[in-house]
Amino acid sequence: MSQEIIIQGPNVEFSQGAEAAHHDHEHHEQHFIWKYIFSQDHKVISKQFLITGMIWAIIGALFSVFFRLQLGFPDSTFPIMEKFLGEWAKGGKLSPEFYYALVTMHGTILVFFVLTAGLSGTFSNLLIPLQIGARDMASPFMNMLSYWFFFIASVFMFVSLFVQTGPASGGWTTYPPLSALKEASLGSGTGMDLWLISMALFVVSSLLGGLNYISTVLNMRTKGMTMTRMPLTIWAFFFTAVLGVLSFPVLFSGLVLLIFDRNFGTSFYLSEIFIGGKALPHIGGSAILYQHLFWFLGHPEVYIIMLPGMGMASEVLATNSRKPIFGYFAMIISLVGITLLAFLVWAHHMFVTGMSPFLGSIFVLLTLLIAVPSAVKVFNWLTTMWKGNLRFTPAMLFAMGFVSMFISGGLTGIFLGNSALDIHLHDTYFVIAHFHIVMGVSAFFGMFAGIYHWFPKLYGRFMNNTLGYIHFFITFVGAYLIFWPMHYEGIAGMPRRYYDYSAWESFKQFQSLNGFISIVAIVVFFTQLLFVMNFFLSIFRGRKLTNKNPWGSTTLEWTTPIHPGHGNWPGEIPEVHRWPYDFKDDGHGKDFIPQTVPLREGEEAH
Repeated sequence: MSQEIIIQGPNVEFSQGAEAAHHDHEHHEQHFIWKYIFSQDHKVISKQFLITGMIWAIIGALFSVFFRLQLGFPDSTFPIMEKFLGEWAKGGKLSPEFYYALVTMHGTILVFFVLTAGLSGTFSNLLIPLQIGARDMASPFMNMLSYWFFFIASVFMFVSLFVQTGPASGGWTTYPPLSALKEASLGSGTGMDLWLISMALFVVSSLLGGLNYISTVLNMRTKGMTMTRMPLTIWAFFFTAVLGVLSFPVLFSGLVLLIFDRNFGTSFYLSEIFIGGKALPHIGGSAILYQHLFWFLGHPEVYIIMLPGMGMASEVLATNSRKPIFGYFAMIISLVGITLLAFLVWAHHMFVTGMSPFLGSIFVLLTLLIAVPSAVKVFNWLTTMWKGNLRFTPAMLFAMGFVSMFISGGLTGIFLGNSALDIHLHDTYFVIAHFHIVMGVSAFFGMFAGIYHWFPKLYGRFMNNTLGYIHFFITFVGAYLIFWPMHYEGIAGMPRRYYDYSAWESFKQFQSLNGFISIVAIVVFFTQLLFVMNFFLSIFRGRKLTNKNPWGSTTLEWTTPIHPGHGNWPGEIPEVHRWPYDFKDDGHGKDFIPQTVPLREGEEAH
């Protein structure tokens, strides 16, 4: 496979196969702007995605603290809210209009800007070139554009928080007609327009990144790096990119049609709407069409968020169990199965829309089928750890937490995947509990595992382990204390997205429980700030890395220098001779054999 790919940029030009050109590049100092801001180095772009995603995570989590205060203590006032939210929380009490805006922005920010862009943008950028043996992405310029489209999308979303009528407040799914009519509510005005523009730019960013990731994996692997010698992280990032490239354009079309309905008098989603007793001129549209377009992206989006965590958990579990991953090929086949089935289950979000019961039964079957490849992965993770020589690093704990959350959250999906049960559970707190545990919390655990594990590769230093353990245990216990009780509220029929339950006799019984959940949520939020402090302090003051392979890993990223330059390897790119999970006695007192070590005489390739 040819490695003669020319990477060009301001003051950058080298050939993958030409060592001399790479050395010439190292002698040219780049200007700060081209090195750190408009960088085309995948490692710098990875850091840009990570830090931008962390800023959004703090904002999105803070919003949840505000509306949890309202839900937990509806009769209380909190002057601190007025300082943050101004007229939207006069007297320290959240206004009903802004409550729904906070719920909307919380979901949008965490699903798209943190767990999609922040997670894939960070680790696909960091690990794909390093683990397959490439100097950089297939198109470093397109890679840079991917981040800057995400940044511009972030600017539009951030600006929408400050418009006079408030940010978008149609729920993170922005169903019409609430999102399609500017006069429907305060949050259906300018804030919604900015939301739509931001999301359209976000989709462009995701497509630029996804196409780049796919091209890099297929075309730029080093000598000997066959597809079946790729780490499971790369397989996961590859299928994540495939999911995004095939499903995000559908969301983009749905958003464009929504912009047309809002601004150009079309009726794609609107029909026979009355406001104040007056009929609007829209006729012929269907709000259900938007749901089909949204959820055709929305369910693959679940796995766009989950697959990177699955790949990184596999890597971290194998490395810290000092054992080969169990069932490598079964893990790849299960990723293929998840990717295919992810496109065939979107309508299980729509069982209560009047869907034909026969059609609903098909989606029930396909939804339950996706549990099979998921169960294969869980079995293989548990078997990898079984009788392993476990090292309980913070990364390992978060990887184990990922498996725990994926199991417990996935089990409740069996209830929601049954159309008969879903009629009762739909739009209740049961959905919130399932969604947050299986996708939100477990994806965050996968991200934290990745950050703790690859932080030395990013910054040449270690994060503080003691703070890491505190971060894990409070977050792990807190996540279950927040979301597990919500299942019982949902079974009792407690609907989601309501501002105040105190007027409902049926749900007054849960008021003390809601208060407890809110207190735990606040504790968990401040624990994440502890992680942020650990992260940024460790960049400058963390223990310095002295061994370029601190975890005893077998994969290629640990063969680069401690502070790799743009191009990753000084000189030739290493050749790969074996699969990525050779954790066994190497004959020299080590329990692992890197991929770059040639096979010994008589040794069979995996």
